[in-house]
Amino acid sequence: MSSIPKISLSGVTKSFGDKHVLAGIDLDIMAGESMVIIGGSGTGKSVLLKCILGLMKPDAGEILIDGKSAGSGNRDAFLARFGMLFQGGALFDSLPVWHNIAFRLRQGSGRLSKTDARDLAILKLRRVGLDPEVADMFPAELSGGMQKRVGLARAIAAEPEIIFFDEPTTGLDPIMSGVINELIREIVVEIGATAMTITHDMSSVRAIADKVAMIHDGRVQWTGAVGDIDDNGDPYLDQFINARAEGPIVVATQLRSRADARMQPHGISAAIYYLEHSRASPGCSLLRPWGPDAGSRLVRNAVQPFPIAYAHSPLPA
Repeated sequence: MSSIPKISLSGVTKSFGDKHVLAGIDLDIMAGESMVIIGGSGTGKSVLLKCILGLMKPDAGEILIDGKSAGSGNRDAFLARFGMLFQGGALFDSLPVWHNIAFRLRQGSGRLSKTDARDLAILKLRRVGLDPEVADMFPAELSGGMQKRVGLARAIAAEPEIIFFDEPTTGLDPIMSGVINELIREIVVEIGATAMTITHDMSSVRAIADKVAMIHDGRVQWTGAVGDIDDNGDPYLDQFINARAEGPIVVATQLRSRADARMQPHGISAAIYYLEHSRASPGCSLLRPWGPDAGSRLVRNAVQPFPIAYAHSPLPA
């Protein structure tokens, strides 16, 4: 096996205005490895995926695929190396299932004939546990679990070198989630692909991953083998995998508690107040609402929303 990582990220940064989403990501994913990326909502997991695919341009840093810059060479040839299972399925409503699965293979100079494309789609449908009759159905006629399987069939149709899975079990019941997890693991091993999965579902992490990386505050907080996550020694990862409200990761309830405590001496118990772009919670923003009283302020947490109360009188500095 080559010692060169299949995907290598070095010092990758991405900001949107003064919101620093990626603040220096360093991560290597080896060929044939299944890497699962975890972290809270709004921590940059999807942004990182888009940067790798070239859908977003990082502000700084380097992204290498097989040791070569992800931005070099022919764009179509580059994208042909990837498969993608989207969070919401992203199936074309107006196309039958078989055409959704074989969509990429019907494009370009080397496109398959309609007959060959349909036959290949049926083969992939069988691989994900669906009957050939499904091929001529439309996405609206399928259950959520069936749509996920069709999305998986499409992701592997061209037998890509690298597959991205974006929240593969979102919206599924526990049993169907287990089925999808098993299919992903089996197929990734079967075709020898390198996999990168984004998920909040710890059952998916344990079923799919060889290695895990947690992103927090724009950086890789922890990375290691999936078997080491329960005895990791990192308070951030420990809080996340055990779903604890208390810990170094500040959540909405903690923000409200701190805000109320700060406002109590001023008689504004309903106010939600916090420092603008606090390092403890990058999702917090301080906004000045409309109205004649320019001193009135409110806070909105853009990562994990909670009920907002207005301060109708000027707040102390």
